[in-house]
Amino acid sequence: MAEKSSPIVLGIAGGTGSGKTTVANVILNRVGAGKIAFLPHDAYYKNLDDLPRSQRDLINFDHPDSLETDLMVQHLRELRKGKPVDIPIYDFTRHSRTDRTSRIESQPVILVEGILVFAEAKLRSLFDIKIFVDTPPDIRFIRRLERDIIERDRTVESVIQQYQMTVRPMHLEFVEPSKRYADVIIPEGGLNTVAMDMVVARIENMLQLE
Repeated sequence: MAEKSSPIVLGIAGGTGSGKTTVANVILNRVGAGKIAFLPHDAYYKNLDDLPRSQRDLINFDHPDSLETDLMVQHLRELRKGKPVDIPIYDFTRHSRTDRTSRIESQPVILVEGILVFAEAKLRSLFDIKIFVDTPPDIRFIRRLERDIIERDRTVESVIQQYQMTVRPMHLEFVEPSKRYADVIIPEGGLNTVAMDMVVARIENMLQLE
């Protein structure tokens, strides 16, 4: 019996609010969710249960050190071997991991998404295709403001303060420079139908060759 081929590992990076999740959803819908294992990098934020809430609020969540990337690398290697993994479930309203996990089975395509996934060489080296979603800063800020207020129970003032203190500086230091590692740069994210057609066609072609 022929040995099963390794999964295709696809990385999607870009600034906060750039449309990474929209791109991921287009790929999931068009390639088929049943063929894809989805790993969001922000599920791997370090557990801060030992810190009081006032200190958690001061953590720089846009710096690579805030994420347990070694665990994600370990999980990707397991998935590439065809083994399932249990990824953390993070509670963004409390800045803390829950005590629950999510079982992810290995699939022909592994999709990894996050602002800093190209900034880490050990993670970047595992990707077969690297996509950077490029969106203007004002659009990204508006999207983040709406998301954090609606989904993460934040105030307008706290979102603006975090954006000025950490989000924007870390974007300029880590996220924007990581764009040079991308194989494909997509302006307008999932709304760019021409780019998405090309990406989906490439994935489907790779799957046929497996």
